[in-house]
Amino acid sequence: MTVTIASAPVVPAPVAPLLSRVAAALEDDLSSNVYSTIDVLWVLYDRILRIHPDRPDDPDRDRFLLSKGHAVAGYYAVLAAKGFVPPDWLDDAYGPASRLGGHPDRVLVPGVEIGSGSLGHGLGLGVGTALGLRAQGLLTPRVYVLLGDAELDEGSNHEAIAYAGATGLAGLTAIVVDNRSATHGWAGGIAARFTVNGWQASTVDGYDHDALYAALTGHDHNRPHVVVAVVDEKE
Repeated sequence: MTVTIASAPVVPAPVAPLLSRVAAALEDDLSSNVYSTIDVLWVLYDRILRIHPDRPDDPDRDRFLLSKGHAVAGYYAVLAAKGFVPPDWLDDAYGPASRLGGHPDRVLVPGVEIGSGSLGHGLGLGVGTALGLRAQGLLTPRVYVLLGDAELDEGSNHEAIAYAGATGLAGLTAIVVDNRSATHGWAGGIAARFTVNGWQASTVDGYDHDALYAALTGHDHNRPHVVVAVVDEKE
């Protein structure tokens, strides 16, 4: 499926000053992967996820897993905008004594569900989380996993996609940020890799907030769901 994307990403207004504080702490420009994920992160936390900073461990909460852990600067800014971490923490991001490291840490950062580093693990963890919720009879929470298209080169993700489809994990949504950086690709495009395994799929402009919202809330509650968010190449 061909998707026409916006000419350039625009950082959401509530996040922009916070993201600038992270950049100042790093004394460097933010890497492009921040801008490829910031719109998805904001739509999730501002309009979709059922999670509150006062109850970050509520058993009935939705779960968000950032598999693309190196895109963490935008994640920290969004968490600060939504009250999960104090904005002052951003001023020492990535510092030797900071809780906000180069990848998110579940133990150190409120609201973070997994510690992610090596790519290719987030979707498998999301499958396990969704299975665990279903086994406990917790059918309202959804599990959302954000990963990059290059992660799909990892065999662990192929297994996670196949298993989730075979077991009908209806509480699972994967969001794949597609910047055409995958080495291997897939015949018919990224969405086809999931639908052949029984997933529901949508492909949208990764900068269009309304399109992202419609896709992320458009699951049919009968099977796992993937949203492919198309962004600028190699961003």
